[in-house]
Amino acid sequence: MADDDYCAGTSTSTAGASTSTSPADGPFAVCVLCQSPTEYPESHKGSTLCPVCEWQEAERTMCSG
Repeated sequence: MADDDYCAGTSTSTAGASTSTSPADGPFAVCVLCQSPTEYPESHKGSTLCPVCEWQEAERTMCSG
């Protein structure tokens, strides 16, 4: 019986985690460089970059010395 309770608790917590990680289902912020949608909600503070621009910016800053 303890094994059944453990498995039931795991599936419940997994379902709860998927709903808690998706509050950004609403409108997304646009990238400040290319105007593509980002992974961040519109309410995100600071400059928002799409994944491509984030990657390029990281390459630029890493190689700048």
